[in-house]
Amino acid sequence: MTTTIRQQDLIDSIAGALQYISYYHPTDYIAHLARAYEREQSPAAKDAMAQILTNSKMSAIGHRPICQDTGIVNVFLKIGMDVRWEGFTGGIEDAINEGVRQGYNHPDNTLRASVVADPHFARKNTKDNTPAVIFTQLVPGNKVDITVAAKGGGSENKSKMIMMNPGDSIVDWVLKTIPTMGAGWCPPGMIGIGIGGTAEKAVLLAKESLMEDLDMYELQAKSQRGEKLDQVEEMRLELYEKVNALGIGAQGLGGLSTVLDVKIKMYPTHAASKPVAMIPNCAATRHAHFVMDGSGPVYLDPPSLDLWPKVEWAPDYNKSKRVDLNNLTKQEVASWQPGDTLLLNGKMLTGRDAAHKRIQGMLAKGESLPVDFTNRVIYYVGPVDPVGDEAVGPAGPTTATRMDSFTDMMLAQTGLIAMIGKAERGPVAIEAIKQHKSAYLMAVGGAAYLVSKAIKNAKVVGFADLGMEAIYEFDVVDMPVTVAVDAGGTSAHITGPAIWKEKIATGEFKGITVAGA
Repeated sequence: MTTTIRQQDLIDSIAGALQYISYYHPTDYIAHLARAYEREQSPAAKDAMAQILTNSKMSAIGHRPICQDTGIVNVFLKIGMDVRWEGFTGGIEDAINEGVRQGYNHPDNTLRASVVADPHFARKNTKDNTPAVIFTQLVPGNKVDITVAAKGGGSENKSKMIMMNPGDSIVDWVLKTIPTMGAGWCPPGMIGIGIGGTAEKAVLLAKESLMEDLDMYELQAKSQRGEKLDQVEEMRLELYEKVNALGIGAQGLGGLSTVLDVKIKMYPTHAASKPVAMIPNCAATRHAHFVMDGSGPVYLDPPSLDLWPKVEWAPDYNKSKRVDLNNLTKQEVASWQPGDTLLLNGKMLTGRDAAHKRIQGMLAKGESLPVDFTNRVIYYVGPVDPVGDEAVGPAGPTTATRMDSFTDMMLAQTGLIAMIGKAERGPVAIEAIKQHKSAYLMAVGGAAYLVSKAIKNAKVVGFADLGMEAIYEFDVVDMPVTVAVDAGGTSAHITGPAIWKEKIATGEFKGITVAGA
């Protein structure tokens, strides 16, 4: 029997799914993160998870993005060969991109446009997050099976691919590679592994595996009952345990949970080859699956808010120090210690890659900058546009290592005294921080909506043409951050995982059980 799919129904379904995944975490992810939170023994990691869980429920209630990086859209289509298409003014990909356009420009929940055309030269923003990356299969049947995902740049940038010899150990490669990925992919998340085919097929397999439901707790229970695991299940369990034993932890601060699940997909390959790809999914895991049967657009049912744990993060004035950014001195910055939690108050500036590159050019030419950075703090962020009475939309941190090459310039030539971003800093930035007695503060990736609530006022003060990459001035109240690199150059992202790797190796945490696990 032939099914007819109308263009507008496809457009509406894609747009609706993108709105849905922007503010609803998959419930399987929440269930796994909640268990990891209960089990976590590292105070820094537990605090980060509390922020992520609180942010997730706030987003679900407020219908605003979980993360400011609302991603590049991936669409997986399985089209039944008995499907007819009706009312299409272009191809299927054109209709999907119209769905993306409408989904990202929804007036009640505008999503950040992150896609740039011409990836090498002009890198000009397309303004509507099109085009999507689309994969199409023709399959038997009369339905259209669609999986929609939004993939953030911080996790996508940590993708790895290797052409192995047939006898090489994948487990060894994964365990060697994950510590080199840093924390910019926002753990705790998922790792997807593709094995086989050709180079590009292995990468596609890895990405497809991330669309599967998390079921690691079920797999652990199966193993504990003594049931036989197949070889893929055994490998998933081995990797899950060994990756978590690295001690990287939530946000890379050290802890028991780095990954919540490991997925593996395989495909036949050439006898001489073993292509392997690994792609992480961040704490803002966003994907949804639906089937069109010709009866109209498909809108996903919202999950019950009862599925979220009763975790409500709030500023802790007993353990955190309030900082007045408007009167911040180098002496106060130098007094901060790695791991200290701070609550920032007052005015800060923002800037990302494009702004730093432009500042570099202006300084080289002796031109005046649009703002004075003297004794100021810069926040690496590209916020979502506000809706309603918001000062700013979700405004979580961006991966700080992308600004490493600009750090010495900013500290030496602009008067900047501290920086805020996501995850670790590299050796070049740490050396500059140490030399200039500066500090780097880490905000939690995956808590963008929560962080935005601390921002009471926002205005563009420079480079307005850069859109979300413009320089803003934020006025904040009790914005939570952790001292990640102090004025002496000590990095919590180096010391924390090292400490927790040693602790885990003693075996003292093996007996920790979680109710219902």
